[in-house]
Amino acid sequence: MKQEKGSVLGATFLVAGTCIGGGILALPVATGQAGFFPSTLFMLIGWAFMTLTALFLVEINMWMPEGAHFVTMASRLLGPLGKAAAWILYLFVGYASLVAYTAGGGDLFAVGINKFLGFVVDPRLATFLFVAIFGFVVYLGNVMVGRVNTFLMVGLIVSYFLLISTGSSSIRWSNLVRKEWGSTLLAVPLLLTIFSFQTIVPSLSIYLKKDGRALRLAIICGTTLALIVYLIWQALVLGTVLVDGDYGLAKALAMGKPATDFLGVATGRPWLQSLADFFAFFALVTSFLGIALGLFDFLSDSLKIKPRKSGGIALLALIVIPTLFFALVMERVFLTALDATGGLGDSLLNGLLPALMLWVGRYHKKFHSEFKTFGGKPLLVFVMVWAIFVLTIELLGKFGLMASLG
Repeated sequence: MKQEKGSVLGATFLVAGTCIGGGILALPVATGQAGFFPSTLFMLIGWAFMTLTALFLVEINMWMPEGAHFVTMASRLLGPLGKAAAWILYLFVGYASLVAYTAGGGDLFAVGINKFLGFVVDPRLATFLFVAIFGFVVYLGNVMVGRVNTFLMVGLIVSYFLLISTGSSSIRWSNLVRKEWGSTLLAVPLLLTIFSFQTIVPSLSIYLKKDGRALRLAIICGTTLALIVYLIWQALVLGTVLVDGDYGLAKALAMGKPATDFLGVATGRPWLQSLADFFAFFALVTSFLGIALGLFDFLSDSLKIKPRKSGGIALLALIVIPTLFFALVMERVFLTALDATGGLGDSLLNGLLPALMLWVGRYHKKFHSEFKTFGGKPLLVFVMVWAIFVLTIELLGKFGLMASLG
């Protein structure tokens, strides 16, 4: 039985919800040293870059049979080497992202049960429940994920506006104009991660029945919505929370904590922390659903497992078991996993690989479809160069060389 076609609104919310996840919690922490205006410039570049590469993937997907995912696309366009790269990179980005969202979501789930139900739950049990509940939603299929995600996005938007309207009076211009351009480069990988949703583009294609125009509209609207949300959020947190001090952004970075942890203290409104927790929870769940859906369809296509009944259960187990294991045993996993996916994963899987596949498909195999992304070879070269630049920053950061450059 075939699933019905999803709506453009549902697809837009899937894009925005996948973007507006753990990254929004880590973003002010990672960019606090750099400041609002330097980080905004590189955020705009990251938004344009990731929106463009997603549109590249739509064009590539239009050349493929229905249900084709990254491995199929890379195999047909880049051969065995491309297929192997797609396997490794997709699994790395998918699982690292899910581990980050599960670790953060499980902690917030435990906090919520304690606050609103009045009893303490072991964070490990809360993490298990988080994965079990929302993993089951993914098992129910693309359309169900779209419906649940749309409901959660309403909660995210409401809590977001309440948070912004309440905390905006605490913004100080002196905090916003603080800048340190050298520190901005350290945050560039994360500024890709906050717009990372490309792993669900093949799933969106299934959801919208390969309607190229609908896919383009959903992607552009979804990433633009995420950009607006991020800019306002950055202004609130960087304009309110100091960089230094016991409750500053530098301390949050060192402890691997999200920005919402210190927002209540910075504004002098402790109850604001509860509102921030609601917002953070919705953000993490919407991202979890998007990434998990993409990984579910990826494994189904790559392993040739039908996503029905026992096959769907097997696919769900392949997602849930590794995610739970790493979320429960790794310390400081939230920021570590997000950082790794941005520099090492997104620059290659969501940047370099789509550009290479599009180049081969357009100019060597001469593939055509009704949908075509604007730009020619110079644009593809720029995308490849920027992807390698971000990867270089991440590698230099890992070896501790960026501090001397900054």
